[in-house]
Amino acid sequence: MGSMGWESNYWIWDTVFIPRVMGGLMVMAALLGLSTGYFGALPVPGLPAALLPSSFGLFPRRNGRKKVRVYMDGCFDLMHYGHANALRQARALGDELVVGVVSDEEIIANKGPPVLSLEERMVMVSGLKWVDEVIADAPYAINENFMNKLFDEYNIDYIIHGDDPCLLPDGSDAYALAKKAGRYKQIKRTEGVSSTDIVGRMLLCVRDRPNSDNHNHSNLQRQFSHGNSHNDDGGSSSSGTRVSHFLPTSRRIVQFSNGKGPGPDARIVYIDGAFDLFHAGHVEILKYARNLGDFLLVGLHTDQIISAHRGPHHPIMNLHERSLSVLACRYVDEVIIGAPWEVTKDMITTFNISLVVHGTVAENNDLLNGDVDPYSAPKSMGIFKIIESPRDITTTSIMKRIVANHEAFKKHVPVFPYYST
Repeated sequence: MGSMGWESNYWIWDTVFIPRVMGGLMVMAALLGLSTGYFGALPVPGLPAALLPSSFGLFPRRNGRKKVRVYMDGCFDLMHYGHANALRQARALGDELVVGVVSDEEIIANKGPPVLSLEERMVMVSGLKWVDEVIADAPYAINENFMNKLFDEYNIDYIIHGDDPCLLPDGSDAYALAKKAGRYKQIKRTEGVSSTDIVGRMLLCVRDRPNSDNHNHSNLQRQFSHGNSHNDDGGSSSSGTRVSHFLPTSRRIVQFSNGKGPGPDARIVYIDGAFDLFHAGHVEILKYARNLGDFLLVGLHTDQIISAHRGPHHPIMNLHERSLSVLACRYVDEVIIGAPWEVTKDMITTFNISLVVHGTVAENNDLLNGDVDPYSAPKSMGIFKIIESPRDITTTSIMKRIVANHEAFKKHVPVFPYYST
């Protein structure tokens, strides 16, 4: 009998069979109880598990069901909060989220060379709190063989993508097969951000630096800034580079937050910084810091503080955008949005901080602010620690990669807009 038969016959179990069986068991228990009371401390064995009604399948679990596994893929290059929000939405459509990360070769063939390597992109995706499993070297287009592999080997129930069209170079739908199979679900794209726009913001910084290649950099900037088909009338600078159109809401912050505070005896570790253009180096140092305690508190400096230390057009991502990227990281428990530059004793007391840490890799000017040491208080309290940064990647080094790929980007962008999902 199928599951529908069980559902339709529940009244039989609930009103006839179960009461009689349970009644019989209760009478048996009562008799055994009387017999032990009468005969003294006569040992009475418990009812064997094999004889329990559940062992015969007599009580089917009404809420028992197979876990729904969903799949979403992407390039995830220059990963931002829009990618994180897409994966959050995908995870909400199932119980487990499997993410496919497209190979470098596939990206080069379809969109131009990626800024980040496959290994770096894998670190980024694996570091998201909503991701349960990652598949490396996923194809850019889901062909029939790979789709069957997802269904048969990875037990995928549904393939997920955003509501923006994803077309292959020949104009066909990259998810046509999944739709035809009836195993496709759609989520809403996060407006206000794309990898194309982020590249444009970075190249604005390059343009304003004295450099003999400024003319080429400006051309590259314009190509990225106008690389997609959307037309925006407001919010653009005179250079043509888009500014952030992100509108922060408390609901979105709640969606990204853990919603849990530290325990009464938790060892709270604090690390602060810009965390601009959130990258694999950030993910790995946050993982390292989290392992030093029970609760990781991350302080995000304001846009004004970062601009004062790094120069105009910094940060690339504004405070609220950076907050969501950090909150999406599985190793982060809580974020201070707009943390002060200096870590004071009052701040340490207020948040019950046990340890303050800082990495060895940072932007050049981050710790050069005259004679002011932002960590003088935790140092005097003996709770400051320098930790070895697992990677030497920085926001500046990512910008240099983009400039180094100038010719390749210029060739591909007009045909394949640089949008990573």
